[in-house]
Amino acid sequence: MMVNEARLYNQDFNLWLEQTAIAIKNQDVANMDWEGLLETIEDMGASEKRALRSYVKRLIEHILKLKYWESERQYNQKHWEKEIVNFREEIKDILKDSPSLNSYLEENYQDWFRKSVKAMAKEFDLPKDIFEPLETILKDE
Repeated sequence: MMVNEARLYNQDFNLWLEQTAIAIKNQDVANMDWEGLLETIEDMGASEKRALRSYVKRLIEHILKLKYWESERQYNQKHWEKEIVNFREEIKDILKDSPSLNSYLEENYQDWFRKSVKAMAKEFDLPKDIFEPLETILKDE
């Protein structure tokens, strides 16, 4: 690894990416910032998971709003419906690009649903034992 590569990773990430890409193309293993490369790859995977979690939770929240927040429905219905469509499309795109995240989604869905219900219960009343299956929230209507 070049002396400046590790510092470059922290100072100018884009330049580091460009130089790392060149090193990979040239198979220049001696000048590769392996630690930075590993960290970047791990961060990319974590970023995809965070995005999926965020879209699923927001989808759940908007479905709950549409279904149960009667006092706001007439003012916000179209917006919530649009957001639901957008979140479903984003989720589908993530799962299409990274099919292995399907198992991550299935493993974590109930927890995300519970957290979304807890957050939404601060804004409006929800039935006690509410649950929407994963298949239901992902289904286009």
